[in-house]
Amino acid sequence: MKLYKSAALLALAVIFSGCNASYESTSSAVSSDDSFVVEVENFVETEGSLTKVEKGVINETGSSWATFKVDVNSVGRYKVEVITKGEGTVWVEDYYDNPDGRTYNITGAIQVQSDGFVGSSKDGSPMNEGVHNIKVHMSGDGLEVDRVNFTKMRDHEYTPESLTQNTTGAQWDLVWSDEFDTDGAPDESKWTYDVGNWGWGNNEPQYYTDNRRENARVEDGNLIIEARKNDMGQEWTSARLTTRGKVSFLYGKIEFRAKAPSKDGTWAAGWLLGDEYRDELSWPYCGEIDVLECVGSEINDETGAGINHASCHTRTYYFKEGTHITAVKEIADMTNTYHNYTIEWTPEGIKAFLDGEHYYTYDKTGDELEWPFSKPQNLILNLAMGGGMGGAIDPSIESQQFIVDYVRVYALN
Repeated sequence: MKLYKSAALLALAVIFSGCNASYESTSSAVSSDDSFVVEVENFVETEGSLTKVEKGVINETGSSWATFKVDVNSVGRYKVEVITKGEGTVWVEDYYDNPDGRTYNITGAIQVQSDGFVGSSKDGSPMNEGVHNIKVHMSGDGLEVDRVNFTKMRDHEYTPESLTQNTTGAQWDLVWSDEFDTDGAPDESKWTYDVGNWGWGNNEPQYYTDNRRENARVEDGNLIIEARKNDMGQEWTSARLTTRGKVSFLYGKIEFRAKAPSKDGTWAAGWLLGDEYRDELSWPYCGEIDVLECVGSEINDETGAGINHASCHTRTYYFKEGTHITAVKEIADMTNTYHNYTIEWTPEGIKAFLDGEHYYTYDKTGDELEWPFSKPQNLILNLAMGGGMGGAIDPSIESQQFIVDYVRVYALN
């Protein structure tokens, strides 16, 4: 994995708060050009059985958590490392007091076990600039936590160009595409990579790699995204390609032609995410459009028959509140046969098609909480494993492939 370092967090304020008390630290935070540290011995116990010791805190029994604030000066993706001794589970929650009552887990559960202090980390956690109210969760009898290190891996990639498609006319004309005609690495002028294993908001175990041929390559006119088991010291590796930082799109006809894997635990997707995404607090305000979304547990391994999900997620309608507007379409063979997964996106709404057949409409345009889709979105292709939608992973599989023939964007003329 490439490690990208840049100037990050020139100032850091750390304030610890409890239910009935507060403590302001003057020495527990250390910042440098690319990292900052929170010393845990200055946490104030907020819930559970925590005991301060010379080197950190001990979670005496059960589950506990403590809070602190950090003032982040630079938006980017971070390595979050927790230094611990003993056995148990830790995880880091961002924006714990957010007004939507959401739980933003930016590390997933980190299992730790050591007789001495060691660091356990997750990569790629998104953090926007500004104040973050953070909660560290600890469980496991006698688990000792010394500190939390945040190290910037890469700057957020702002998208320099947005293409706005005309939505009136008689025919759809191609304005952007990747036909995946040249073997080798995916076209770096069109795609970049999301990197890390922080869970991606859905408790996913895979580590998304950066421009690694084993996980993303072009062969014989196709993009192949491959998930690999017990690879690079990770439970799973895979790839997530995005046009963020290259180009984004507003309106038009967008089409993914692809084959999806069928084994339990796979979760293949071709979708759009609002270009205003910075970290988990941005979603679902930035909007999300799922064009191709299918899981192996809904696909017959022998026939390839399965189901595709089309959905839109907004602040008013999204799946974590069970309110998202969605539709499914059965497909005779989505594993061995290419199919066209398409949306037509206009200021009036979004329609989804499968092989030209319309089966889904989202037309809630009353305000920006219903309709964030008047702003640009970037394209994403990824193969996740497990997680909230992927479910239990078939233990017999060693690798799976998501095969994409092309991605095309059209405008009406």
